[in-house]
Amino acid sequence: MALDPADFTKCCKNSGVLMVVKCRKENSAMKECLTAYYNDPAFHEECKMEYLKEREEFRKTGIPAKKRLQKVPTSM
Repeated sequence: MALDPADFTKCCKNSGVLMVVKCRKENSAMKECLTAYYNDPAFHEECKMEYLKEREEFRKTGIPAKKRLQKVPTSM
């Protein structure tokens, strides 16, 4: 079942507390999608390589990726 992540988000926002009951179809589709990625060896390898690259950069600079990607203020 193909699911646009926006469908699940929209359902949850529109349902409020009842989202547990009303969004079962969207939740099941989301779980199927996530499971497919979880079991995909190519995706696992891609994530591992990205992690190793970020770890290597951190070891060189000592700055976490989150901090490196933030914009530095231009005026001080």
